[in-house]
Amino acid sequence: MADTRWRPRITKEGWRRFVDRVPAAPDQHNPATAKLLTEAQRATYDEERLAYHADLPLANTPTIQKVISTARLLVQLNRNQVSARRGLIVSGASGTGKTTALTQLGRTHERHTRKRQPGDRHRLPVLYVTVPPAATARMLAVEFARFLGLSFTGRANITGIVDAVCHTAARTRAELVLVDELHNLDLATRAGAEVSDQLKYFAERLPATFVYAGIDVEAQGLFAGVRGRQIAGRFTVIPVVPFAYGTAGQREQWRALIATMELALRLLRHKPGSLVGMDEYLYRRTGGMIGSLSQLIRSGAILAIENRSEAV
Repeated sequence: MADTRWRPRITKEGWRRFVDRVPAAPDQHNPATAKLLTEAQRATYDEERLAYHADLPLANTPTIQKVISTARLLVQLNRNQVSARRGLIVSGASGTGKTTALTQLGRTHERHTRKRQPGDRHRLPVLYVTVPPAATARMLAVEFARFLGLSFTGRANITGIVDAVCHTAARTRAELVLVDELHNLDLATRAGAEVSDQLKYFAERLPATFVYAGIDVEAQGLFAGVRGRQIAGRFTVIPVVPFAYGTAGQREQWRALIATMELALRLLRHKPGSLVGMDEYLYRRTGGMIGSLSQLIRSGAILAIENRSEAV
């Protein structure tokens, strides 16, 4: 069997591995019980914790909840639509958690579908692709083909690629199509306009709900002109912004996020609640960006294990 451990999520093997993966938290030792471990056992324990903190479980933020609930409603509304299906766009600055929200939506939908249709391993309810830099319509079609495991020679024409993609996606019952890095699409260029038309064509051919994510897509001119007005008319936009810290309620949300991440730590001497008590400092340090907060806490935990301080 082929090794799929390093396949990216833009392939069906990599995506399935992402959906299947449920990280197991290492045992929560304290300094006393850790001393009872042999040198080899402690080395193994530390390696397990390093791997765990490098990929710390995600917090279920309000944005992720909103993206999932909105998209699931759209999937239901689109189920019997022949054309003019409604879609969703997740837009925001870099580091605000757009890709995280997009992929968690896909993971949630696929796991839900598997529960409804157990044993059907040929079903691909979710497709996940990214728009390449300086993309052309053919490049985008190849991205869809790559996810589905379809291969073509360099001489293959775009019509044949698109037909094969649509046929395979329909046969495997794709219900949700996730398109990331939408900001790589430049409607001011001919190639960008052709990519936009290609996405629209896929949306018309595939009986699926399309969800896009990109950096400040409104400012990229995505909704300008005739093509832009068509997109704006069919898609709901969910803005992803940094956490705010101005009101008591906003500060409480920020502290709740920190508390969730802190609760997941597996350090021997970390004092529970110490990170929550640093909420203002952490906000200034990260600007309310969930990506920056996650990296900061994960990095601190890894360093704490390596230098044996065991506390962030």
